[in-house]
Amino acid sequence: MKKSDLDRNEGLKITGQMKQAGTPDRFGNAAGAVASRREQRKLEQAQGLVAFAVKLDGELVKQIHALAEASQMGINETVAALLTKGLADKT
Repeated sequence: MKKSDLDRNEGLKITGQMKQAGTPDRFGNAAGAVASRREQRKLEQAQGLVAFAVKLDGELVKQIHALAEASQMGINETVAALLTKGLADKT
């Protein structure tokens, strides 16, 4: 057998081993049980939540993030509270 044939066979052997190997733990089940997007969407729909995309000024976003961290709430809850308060003040 030629040297090139030996190298090619070794490459095929390594490729086969890589295909047989399992998923590393950091990407597999050990990465944490995160709900799939479909499951997450169903949970949010059951709670009555609707996706609402808005483009905001960068400074305003920084203020919202700071307020969320100070109140130890998530961004979604903080924005919902601000909108609820703002709309209540309007009426």
